[in-house]
Amino acid sequence: MTVVNNSSAAPAYLIDKARVFDGSGAASREMPVLLQGELIAAVGAAAREQAQQIDGLVSLDASGCTLMPGLIDSHCHISFDQPTSNDELFFHRRAGLATLVAAVNAQKVLRAGVTSFFDANCIFDVGIDLRDAIEGGVVEGPRMATGGNVLITSVGGTAGRLLPDSGKRGYAVIVETPEDMIREVRRQVKAGVDWIKVHVSGLPTRGKQQGEIQAWSLDELRLVCDTAHNLGVPVVGHCRNPSSTRDAARAGMDMILHATFMDEEALQAVVDAQVPLVPTLTFQANLADFGDRVGADPALRQIFRDEIAQSAVMFRRAYDAGVPLICGSESGFSLTPYGDWHYREMEIFVEHLGLTPLQAMHCATQAGARSLGLEGRLGCIAAGYLADVLVVEGDPTGDLELLGQRDKFRHLFKAGKPVDLQKELPESWRLPGWRVGQFSTQILHKTLTQNLD
Repeated sequence: MTVVNNSSAAPAYLIDKARVFDGSGAASREMPVLLQGELIAAVGAAAREQAQQIDGLVSLDASGCTLMPGLIDSHCHISFDQPTSNDELFFHRRAGLATLVAAVNAQKVLRAGVTSFFDANCIFDVGIDLRDAIEGGVVEGPRMATGGNVLITSVGGTAGRLLPDSGKRGYAVIVETPEDMIREVRRQVKAGVDWIKVHVSGLPTRGKQQGEIQAWSLDELRLVCDTAHNLGVPVVGHCRNPSSTRDAARAGMDMILHATFMDEEALQAVVDAQVPLVPTLTFQANLADFGDRVGADPALRQIFRDEIAQSAVMFRRAYDAGVPLICGSESGFSLTPYGDWHYREMEIFVEHLGLTPLQAMHCATQAGARSLGLEGRLGCIAAGYLADVLVVEGDPTGDLELLGQRDKFRHLFKAGKPVDLQKELPESWRLPGWRVGQFSTQILHKTLTQNLD
């Protein structure tokens, strides 16, 4: 992705007396950090020495705080605007209005300490247009990489029969033949996507097997990967059953979302390929833990609780075998609203996978640079890296919940420029036809009207 250089507009900042978590997973240590232009100019003694030579330097005392890379959320849906159902998402959105709304939601994500995110797939071409608007300075937001419409076969994704057998709907484009697949990859690359996304699995199996069913053959997946890679674009797959994860890894995908229910064969394929995994368990955990507060189906709560429990061991084994784990929140749905839950995946990695807080924070910072295509430039507090920096009161390495408390944020920088953390943004809005309307929450059978006394 492109990084716009507008460093001349930003003064230099020396942030001093903070504990520094550098993103690598190493223990925090106190040292000064110098931001100059878009970059981290120096850390440690070199930062103090260079700062003495800078006119107009701004010094910030960060005593009692932790300085760390801005969070990277590697699985968002910025164009969805928190629908309660696929019906709402597919039939109650308009392209222009979705882009305007997404521009405000991106600011909510930024003020949650997320300075970069991966928009896995979008409705219309909202992701592409929003990314370009942010990079061009038209609107404020995190740095962003985006997919286009997710490639789905007529078997359907998790939306099932709401999707047609051909054409487009919502976030999906339906492809059937090899010619369809090649044509759509080329179209999206021409439009400017950073990633091609494939819905490798979908259509829940009504209890016949764990997870979803695989909707693509290995040869089809290889065709998509080869076509995209020949054009210089990586491929990411949605996989929620063993065979889909196995074949996504074998086909050469560059990142896998979910990868739940892995078996031994799938795990070996992932380890062999060393393909990064973005488990994105926050959605399931939110529904399992808090679904009763928002009217979620109790049966679905148990299904998601089981998905986390049954997948955690394999994620940990993959991690121990060197497979990168990356944090993603799936923000964009009613269960994962923008700005609220971007930190929670780290807590899940600690609680269910047994990672240490330092390891989990690495998964949400330096490891996430892969999803932006900025490895070696993003997600680390080191000289020459992009100056995306969060300063939070207290020590999140001992209490990850601090990263979900915006009142604890003392400073936030994106590309060396301070973000106004006090700016008020609307909690919600009322747009005609934007949300699904309900006549009622249940059927008004006559029996419900009887014996009211």
